[in-house]
Amino acid sequence: MKIFVTGISTEVGKTIASAILVEALQADYWKPVQAGDLHYSDSDKVKEMISNPKSVIHPNSYALNTPMSPHAAAEIDGIKIDLSDILEPKTENHLVIEGAGGLLVPLNDKDTIFDLVKPEYKVVVVSRHYLGSINHSLLTINALRQKGFEVGIIFSGNEHPTTESIILKKTNAVFLGRIEEEKTFDKKTIKKYAELFAQELLSF
Repeated sequence: MKIFVTGISTEVGKTIASAILVEALQADYWKPVQAGDLHYSDSDKVKEMISNPKSVIHPNSYALNTPMSPHAAAEIDGIKIDLSDILEPKTENHLVIEGAGGLLVPLNDKDTIFDLVKPEYKVVVVSRHYLGSINHSLLTINALRQKGFEVGIIFSGNEHPTTESIILKKTNAVFLGRIEEEKTFDKKTIKKYAELFAQELLSF
């Protein structure tokens, strides 16, 4: 199984969700494009949070220095992102792929994160409640549906029943679980959520 993890915006909990999915499936992890925080990247965070011995953390295709949209971060670094250089790692294992920001975040003048999502991938959308999150969730899921993707959803943060129920009703996305606010996301916490998510995930 190959799962692409995207969010309805930035800072909604994609990396935490990715770590949970990696632990639940004992999957490999790959973030194709990292922009900023190279001293403690999302790959480093996932590696730190998982506890199974099977997962492999694959290197980024692009590691950019500035925490900005990838197209802008690449320009600062004096390079241009080329899709042909973003090669999925070869593995016999499950693979969890984490995007950057939302689906339409630009990689260059032509391509976006959406162009990294291959037809055979299943897609998990991470949604977090804020003013406008219903609109962002519906736009994201509908865009994926229009291209024929199977979509699962994880809610992140404090529960907001009216928001979550309307998103599920309007999209019929597979509800995989919710990630509560926690004091810390360490190996123990990630393992707890991985066990909670495992059954739904394996039937996704």
